Amino acid sequence: MRIKQTPSQTIGPFFHYGLNPLEANYPHTQITGSCLVSPKIEGERIRLTGRVFDGKGVAVEDALVEIWQANAAGRYRHPGDTRVDRALDYDFSGFGRCGTGMHEGCHFSLYTIKPGSGQVGHAPFISVTLFMRGLLNHVYTRVYFDDEVAANAADPVFSSVDEKRQSTILAKRRDSREGVEYVFDIHMQGDQETVFFDL
Repeated sequence: MRIKQTPSQTIGPFFHYGLNPLEANYPHTQITGSCLVSPKIEGERIRLTGRVFDGKGVAVEDALVEIWQANAAGRYRHPGDTRVDRALDYDFSGFGRCGTGMHEGCHFSLYTIKPGSGQVGHAPFISVTLFMRGLLNHVYTRVYFDDEVAANAADPVFSSVDEKRQSTILAKRRDSREGVEYVFDIHMQGDQETVFFDL
């Protein structure tokens, strides 16, 4: 007997109490949340915020944004990152997630630190995995920072993206009363469609 592959289904809808229970005011344990910082963590505190827009330009209220990033020294908290020339911050996981339906205006907000460059010749970036209704599989993109002009120009991944589309993976810095924010909107389709990477 030969077993066939299970047919794909679209992702979601998600039950927020299962993915981010604290955002949904459920007192359950969760593996991560939207706040990656604590007083012990080294690095520049930032807020990464934005919205996810569908093909019609409507803000999506049930998307889940996951991030994975290096610490301020450019090192990942992962067994595969064994570099000793970069400090490991044991208090910083580098992993967070936030749903879009729990905040006014369907935005996501992740409180983290600005990552260091992971390698010589590479710009600092945050990896993003996006889950939402209508997708057969989650999608991947990167967040680069608009105030890292020279590093972005030298980065092999960023510079491989068509110049006209590079702005779709750039978070725009703005200073607010709460501190440094980077705004990163994700567009699923259309003229401003975000560059997604096939990993």
